[in-house]
Amino acid sequence: MKAAVIPAVNSAWELRDVPDPRPSAGEVLIRIHACGVCSNDVLATVGALPFPSIEPAVTGHEAVGEIVEVGSGVRSRQVGDRVGTTWVRSGCGRCDYCRLGLPVGGQTAMNCPDAVQTGFTAPGGHAQYMTVNADETVLLPEQLSYVAAATVMCAGYTAWSALRAGRPDPGARVAVLGIGALGHLALQYAAACGYETVAITRSPDKHELAKRLNADFVVADGEQLRGIGGADVILATAPSHAAAAASLAGLRVNGRLVLVGLDGREPFSIPPTMQYPFFAQGQSIVGATHGGPALLREALDLVAAGKVTPMVEVFPASRVAEAVDKVGRGEVRFRAVITYA
Repeated sequence: MKAAVIPAVNSAWELRDVPDPRPSAGEVLIRIHACGVCSNDVLATVGALPFPSIEPAVTGHEAVGEIVEVGSGVRSRQVGDRVGTTWVRSGCGRCDYCRLGLPVGGQTAMNCPDAVQTGFTAPGGHAQYMTVNADETVLLPEQLSYVAAATVMCAGYTAWSALRAGRPDPGARVAVLGIGALGHLALQYAAACGYETVAITRSPDKHELAKRLNADFVVADGEQLRGIGGADVILATAPSHAAAAASLAGLRVNGRLVLVGLDGREPFSIPPTMQYPFFAQGQSIVGATHGGPALLREALDLVAAGKVTPMVEVFPASRVAEAVDKVGRGEVRFRAVITYA
């Protein structure tokens, strides 16, 4: 089969012939139709995240496709099912974290020493086929295209999990910091739930776009957010702790700032201020990542229902290196998806 292989750290991805996988007991064989390119794939390529430990190095954790074969003992899935698999498939089941019995999600990867991670510790979805345990797949809504579904397997899942972690009350105002790969989805998810929405962006070219994505207001920063009355929940999807900290100026009393954008360069710090100081506001700062399979299904259903529309650039497998390069330069609006079928 054809697969996109990362030859080495800081090397361009190459489309190569690699052996076809076969499903073992409990596994399914998926013919991949589409797989998204996540910024984490790019970070692993350049060595900013651990390089995939699999050989050959086939990454990709936003994979969706059709089951074409099932291994022995599989009862929950059948040939013809449309499915996706996630970044974090499972934990070890024995460590202190796994014994808490929490849903498998992004938290598992950060706490279980033997978590199975698609595209990092197990072969990923940038290939024509992949195998995965049947119970590590999610059924896709029938009306949802493979391309749209691929964007939800990580970005949409992350954005929806962040909104849920923010726990906005009915009638709340939700602000989204950063209108990019995560933010353009988070904004739509919040609007789909009936919340008043604010886009926070310093990019003038994104103001009209934010309005089209159902933002009720668009502001440049936390001070401007305070000027229009503030927000009950801020979803910080931009990869900048400095920008997230600055947005606290617009967080209402007892509000919640949800950190979801990855920033590996600088720590998060609460701004020193005697006007509306953090200690006196009853506010919370919450971290969020993939929150478990139930949230993924909810995120998929909202896209399938047409309430959220991912903005996607689609590339054939032959142009995968070009797509990765564009993602690395921040030139994709807003998700790059590779088609393999």
